[in-house]
Amino acid sequence: MAIGLMDIQGQYAEVSERVETAVLAVLRSGRFILGPNVQAFEDEAAAYLGTAGAVGVANGTDGLTIALRALDIGRGDEVITTPFTFYATAEAIAQAGATPVFVDISPETLTIDPDKAAAAVTSRTKAIMPVDLFGLPADADALAAIAQERALAIVEDACQAWGATYHGRRAGSLGDLAVFSFFPTKNLGGYGDGGLVTGRDAEALQKVRMLRFHGSRDKVDFELLGYNSRLDELQAAVLRVELSVVDAWNERRQRVADWYAHYLPTEVQRPNVPDGCTHVYHLYVVRTPQRDAVAAALKARGIACAAYYTRPLHLQPALAFLGHAAGDFPVAERAARENLALPMHPNLTEEQVREIATTVAEGLRS
Repeated sequence: MAIGLMDIQGQYAEVSERVETAVLAVLRSGRFILGPNVQAFEDEAAAYLGTAGAVGVANGTDGLTIALRALDIGRGDEVITTPFTFYATAEAIAQAGATPVFVDISPETLTIDPDKAAAAVTSRTKAIMPVDLFGLPADADALAAIAQERALAIVEDACQAWGATYHGRRAGSLGDLAVFSFFPTKNLGGYGDGGLVTGRDAEALQKVRMLRFHGSRDKVDFELLGYNSRLDELQAAVLRVELSVVDAWNERRQRVADWYAHYLPTEVQRPNVPDGCTHVYHLYVVRTPQRDAVAAALKARGIACAAYYTRPLHLQPALAFLGHAAGDFPVAERAARENLALPMHPNLTEEQVREIATTVAEGLRS
């Protein structure tokens, strides 16, 4: 039987009755934009995360751009980030008018290397944008120390990490502002696009609230050049239901990760979880120089897998103006060559994980 990389339909089946009731209530209400479900979800999300507030936006990419603009980061400014992540991270920096400055990643966690971030700070640097990659928070304390010493902002790209923790604090509470995506494949995923800006800077969050609605507080006076970027009422209703079960789903993902750790051959490098952190395994990503052989073996058995960020951001055509070349960030480039995401979702069984691990071993021998 085929094994999918994710299981959106299976997760929906667990909450379908509640979701359908919530969606039908929205349809019957006639309130579709910035209604009571958006407000309630923002309040519930802020309480869950322990942040000063939360502001729903149309998607995670908009959220990153708006967060930067809310912190007055734009033309002439530099933002330090990682080249091993989805394109939207750097795209948002450029859309805000700033320049992405890449630094290499930690070989253990694949998140931004704080020492390299510190070395990249210049007089034009205004922020660091770490990415909580695949469900694991970046090294927030080390980055915060750099930011405090150099008077920089931290904008946490937490788009893949709903529910993850770093020394008792939730991802999404680790920067001045943070951003989540609710793309359907995320741990907390909507049934369309959606995003959220959170953080500890209440003043900046108020500016985010204005920017998501054309730069206005009241639909009468328009103080900023903003965006039309709002989380809609239907998505908020769905997310409120999923928020009540996402911790249980994440616990089941972590159980699947434990099975992988037990059954996978030792030649495969598993995710590294530093002490004090919890990983929520948006993706379960292993690394091996024999990635392509392993992927072929899995696909031959009907087991889905995927390699992520195989062309790192510094080598993307749209970012060629930054002047990078192959070899500039060797750790990220090696991760791009070697990473492979195995099936990961709350409904995987131990028997399926054992079958996946056996097939991985066969691929290594091929």
